[in-house]
Formats: sequence, structure tokens, C-alpha cells
Amino acid sequence: MRRIFGLGETVLDIVFKDGQPLTAKAGGSVLNALVSLARMGMDCHFISELGQDKVGGIIIDFLNENKVGTRHIETYKQGQSAVAMAFLNDRNDAEYEFYKNYPRERLTSPLPDFKPGDLLLFGSSYAIASAIREQVCNIVKHAQESGCIIIYDPNFRKKHDENQALYLNYLKENFASADMVRGSNEDFDNIYTATASDQVFSNIKNQCNNLIYTASEHGVFLQSPKIKKHYAVEQIKTVSTIGAGDNFNAGLIYGILQSKINKEDMSSLHQENWDYLIKCGIKCAAEVCQSLDNYVPIEFKV
Repeated sequence: MRRIFGLGETVLDIVFKDGQPLTAKAGGSVLNALVSLARMGMDCHFISELGQDKVGGIIIDFLNENKVGTRHIETYKQGQSAVAMAFLNDRNDAEYEFYKNYPRERLTSPLPDFKPGDLLLFGSSYAIASAIREQVCNIVKHAQESGCIIIYDPNFRKKHDENQALYLNYLKENFASADMVRGSNEDFDNIYTATASDQVFSNIKNQCNNLIYTASEHGVFLQSPKIKKHYAVEQIKTVSTIGAGDNFNAGLIYGILQSKINKEDMSSLHQENWDYLIKCGIKCAAEVCQSLDNYVPIEFKV
């Protein structure tokens, strides 16, 4: 079976509504996608880091229960596992506050044994953090050289940040390493002040020419070398949008593997390929929006 690797941050999400805690879940954008994929029968492995503390223990146990490989998760005695406070607004969209205490030495483990046909998902603030930039680049480069399909989700929430120019350089490097970029309208508004998929594609096409631009109830926009298409989405009653984009990524990856798409195919996918991938992404995202979980239920079928 082809393997899926995810590179990203691990947090404990504590979810609040009207000032009261509702639930606590293992989270992080890439983690959410991997758990859903593992529940759909995929062979998943997580590259991340945790503290040797109770929060870290809860997350490791959860990943093991869900059959997500933890061999590449580095644990450390100094510092603590990260915690995210997610505050749901009236539309059940989340605003976050993060609490992190990382050690100086991070991601020092040997590189994973990537093989041709494997897939790497990476993104979020983890992929542009200066403290681990060299390590992230080394892992992504190794995946490229090993023949992995690479999917990048910027998940960028730093509009008007004082380090915006530096982040933009990192983002461009990440786009250039990817076979597919999947990002939300909010991400690209924060990055480029772009509010349409055409604007975004004009900015990134020289780095990556497969863009999936998700815009909540306004649907999904595909831009590729040969195809430009809009996909409508069914209107649903949301309980929480936490994990919606992450699970769209999970659906895309599931579709890629089910369709037996290889790295060399990524530059010339046909419309029927894209239709199936995006259908899988929409279905996974919609499922998660209708619960407080960050991942699809175990019995879920695409």
C-alpha cells in the first residue's frame, strides 16, 4: 500500500462556545487529515514533535488508537506540548489562541524512508516557522527526490504580520516544492490580498500550476494548466468549521490514491480525475463541519 506522510504541528485543541469549553481534541491541520485518512483505511505516518507530558501522552495514545504511525514524532523533555484555544463565533467559525513552549533543538530525528509513490502533506505555520525552516526544507526536499507526490496547504493566518516579507519568501519556496496547492480564500487574502482564484493562480502558477481554492459556501475553484472549473457545494448546517480544510485535503489524498494517480500524472490530470478528487474533498469537509470532531467518524465512507 502506498503510504501517506504528514509534516506538521501537533496541538491539543480546546474548543469554546459562548465562553464555555465544549471539548478537547488532538489537533493540528496535518494531524486532522491523517486521522481521517487512517480511518478510511490508508497507511498514514506523522512527522511532528511533542513534549514528554500528559498532553503529549494523550495525543500519542489517540494516534496509536487510530493507527497513525508515530515513529517519526520526536518527543522532548524540555518544553511542553502545544495547546490551542479555539473560540467558535456565531457562525461556528473558530478564532485561535496558541500556547507553545518548544525547546531549542527540534526535529533532529533521521529523515523518513520515503519511497516513490508515497505522498507528503505539509503546511500551516509549521511550514514557515523560522526556528525549524532548515529541517522542514530538508524533509520536503528528501520527499521530492524520493518521488513523492507533495501537497501543500498554506493555512496562513498572519495578515499584516511584521514578518510578512520573510513568510512570503518561505511560502513561494513551499509552493514551488508542491505538485498541488490547496488553500482557502482566507489564506490567500492574507497572503496576497487576493479575493479570487484567478488572482491567486496568477501569483503562484510559476511555482505550482495546480491550485484548488476553497471558498466555504461559495464553492471550490480549480485552476490547472488545462482546466478551470467551479464546483458548487451543498449548503449545510455547521456545528464547527474546525478541520474543514484539513479534511478537504484528506479527501483529495484519498481520491489520488484510489485513482492510482502517480507523481508524473499530476501535471496532466483529466477533468474526470479532478471531478472525483474534489468530490471526495467536499464530502470529507462537509462531514466534519457537522460535528465537533476534527476528523471523519470511523464508519465514514466516501
